[in-house]
Amino acid sequence: MTAQDTTSAAPPKLSRWRRFAIWTLIVVTSLIAVVGISTLWVKRQVLDNQSFSDASAKVIADPEVRAALSTFLVNELYDNVDVAAAIESKLPEGVKPIAGTLAGALRQPATNAINQILARPRVQQLFINAVSVAHEKLVNVLENKTGRGISTGEGVVTLDLHELVTELGQQIGLSDEALAKIPADAGVITLMKSDQLSALQKGVKLIHVLSAWLLIAVLLLYALAIWLARGHRRETLRNVGWAFAIVGLFVLLIHRAIGNYAIDALVQPVNKEPAHRVYLIESSILRQIGIATVAYGLIVVVGAVLAGPTRWATSIRRHLAPTLNDSAAIAWGALAGLVVLLAAWGPTHALRTWWGILLFAGLLALGLVAFRRQTLKEFPSEQPEAVPPPSPPPESPSVPTG
Repeated sequence: MTAQDTTSAAPPKLSRWRRFAIWTLIVVTSLIAVVGISTLWVKRQVLDNQSFSDASAKVIADPEVRAALSTFLVNELYDNVDVAAAIESKLPEGVKPIAGTLAGALRQPATNAINQILARPRVQQLFINAVSVAHEKLVNVLENKTGRGISTGEGVVTLDLHELVTELGQQIGLSDEALAKIPADAGVITLMKSDQLSALQKGVKLIHVLSAWLLIAVLLLYALAIWLARGHRRETLRNVGWAFAIVGLFVLLIHRAIGNYAIDALVQPVNKEPAHRVYLIESSILRQIGIATVAYGLIVVVGAVLAGPTRWATSIRRHLAPTLNDSAAIAWGALAGLVVLLAAWGPTHALRTWWGILLFAGLLALGLVAFRRQTLKEFPSEQPEAVPPPSPPPESPSVPTG
């Protein structure tokens, strides 16, 4: 039996209101998906201490970032320590007048030396520790908690690189007396002030609520749109796939636009390149989610097209039918192997989390079930006709003897 033999009459057209309801659901759900992905990124990377600490390790390992940080630290040393006086104290009496000239001449070599020092694991760990403490303070304030000596009433969060400034001063040979004169606020960068606290705290509370439910709502609303399209569900599934891919592209555009706007508005031209690198590292999960969303949407589109009535799609289903229909264990084994390989590889953030792996595996399993039902209907296994056993030969009549 062929696909043409099992094709029923064309399904009735959808009514105008139902088409409107389906497209409204797809569009509104796609907008919700953009918001949901953004809140997920903030929760999983911006507010997560471990993710932020891991990103900080990548930041300090970047050569452009180290070069910019070296310049900042040297400037802090020269602004807070009388380097010329420190050099003069070590020079013989006859050459003390050239201490100021030497201090200026040593500025660039000192920057290069600090850049090399920042490549050392122990010094990099000082930076990671400072950033981790600052991030923990920031999250505590935003979540209205206390910890690490920070009070939410003050509402001021700083990145304290003072220890790193002192460490690097020792590395370039400043005396203990000169280092003792470094102010306590040298190397301290203010991240947030009290006038920014209230709005950010409300935003974080909203993110915690939304991130838990928005993605679930997206899946349910897309499923509702497909359910309403009775008789045209394959086409609606294809449209949902395209919408999901467009959502991913829109997220990638947002990722790029936010980075460009923030860097242009907040960063001096000389530091734009290292700031751009920092942004790419700290927003890597958002980019991964955007790419994954495009990929998932295209997978849905391909699946919907393979289930369609085109000649090449029907041919593919005909070739796959014997395995899907009669050797389902092979199909399920291949699917399980694919999920295990992707989970081990972890190309996206979702595939490095248990819930992302379960969701991905569940969607693939639903697709395989639907595809197998279609091949069973279109190309049912042909059972060989039962051959009746041969009838026994008639017995010969017995001949009496005697």
